[in-house]
Amino acid sequence: MWLAAGIVAAYLVGTFPTALWLGRRAGVDPTKAGSGNPGASNVYRLSGKRNGVLVGVIDALKGVIPVAIALVLAGRPEAHAVWTAAVAGHVWPFYRRFRGGKGVATAGGGGLVLSPLVGLACAVLFFSVVMLGRVAAVGSLSIALGYPIITAAIGRPGWEVAVGSGVAAILVVRHQANIRRIIGRSEQNV
Repeated sequence: MWLAAGIVAAYLVGTFPTALWLGRRAGVDPTKAGSGNPGASNVYRLSGKRNGVLVGVIDALKGVIPVAIALVLAGRPEAHAVWTAAVAGHVWPFYRRFRGGKGVATAGGGGLVLSPLVGLACAVLFFSVVMLGRVAAVGSLSIALGYPIITAAIGRPGWEVAVGSGVAAILVVRHQANIRRIIGRSEQNV
């Protein structure tokens, strides 16, 4: 029963519309401007660095807080379930007809709590790829693929690698339009 409550709570936390809230405060609707994605990169491009970074931090906290609580109160398997639920809430919010963001910051925040070394390695990977290529989507895809690979490389149990792969799959699926634009060389720079 506690696990079900934790999963529902994490999903609801994940649905908090950070980009919509901060974007609209800045006078833009990120779902109707730029890439149309309610996420940190789009808000960054539409309303500036401060708002973009703030969206990224708050979205990461949507993963950090529920996962940390579950990890302390229940354990690693439950924390992984809560992590997946928080990402699902961000990606598929019920009140927006299940059309949300791409889940990168929320996944990253939860992943950092679950495996700090893997999370830090992915953060370095993300920022390195974005600094070199100037395309946030490439950085996001790099960490989506990197997280389960690094998790396996450091010897975490197979079920943790499987959950990380599932979260990574969500992120890759949500980046399909970006992948098409990257291939067509029309993806927006940071």
